Amino acid sequence: MPLPQHTLMDSHVVVVGGGSGIGRAVAGVASNLGARVTIAGRAAAKLEAAASEMDGPVATAPVDMTDEGAVEGWAAALGPVDHLVITASSAAHGPFAALETGKVRAMFDAKFFGPYVAARAVLPRIANGGSITLFSGVLSRRPGLNCSGLGAVNGAVEALTRALALELGPNIRVNCVSPGMVRSEAYAHLAPETRDHMYRSTGGSLPLKRVGEVGEIAEAVLFLMTSPYTTGVVLDIDGGHMVRQYATR
Repeated sequence: MPLPQHTLMDSHVVVVGGGSGIGRAVAGVASNLGARVTIAGRAAAKLEAAASEMDGPVATAPVDMTDEGAVEGWAAALGPVDHLVITASSAAHGPFAALETGKVRAMFDAKFFGPYVAARAVLPRIANGGSITLFSGVLSRRPGLNCSGLGAVNGAVEALTRALALELGPNIRVNCVSPGMVRSEAYAHLAPETRDHMYRSTGGSLPLKRVGEVGEIAEAVLFLMTSPYTTGVVLDIDGGHMVRQYATR
């Protein structure tokens, strides 16, 4: 039996967070495969820079996903959509007893309520057979110290994924990607030596002995967009983080 072919030709793929990192990689893959792509995010300059490097037609939409009115206005002008990918990312670290509640709320606004509002606003425009792909992270099921809030928001995104897969089926499939540590702009704020040490330390603890690349996560998103029998899945793309050995061997 021949392998199935990716079928994004002439489809409309909307990537929220498409100006950088994983979202930019997803948009690039979709564009290379013949999709019409719309990338959305807060930073207009990043969106324009990303669009200029892609092969096919790419529309940009500067919009703050935590502004519900702005999201609804943006979605109303989108036209038909085949696949919605929301790569929202936000992190607040610190001990449970000390981390400011406001920082945790801000993280939920960016990583849970932003995608929640965006998915609901775009939903009427998603074609039958289309998909929604959300993003969580490994801390949802493999917690780490000083990451209780981040683990909680990731868990909330995964619960939403399963609920929407049930509610929106059979017309729309809903899945979630749970990446491990990935080499991307998300860590650009760190000093280079700190960032490199983090990559080496985390990568060395994984079965694959390295951290991931944004293109590898984009390939997983491509699978979820084009696999017609896949819904309600949380797909771990983490270099083996879920079987990571914490104890000394």
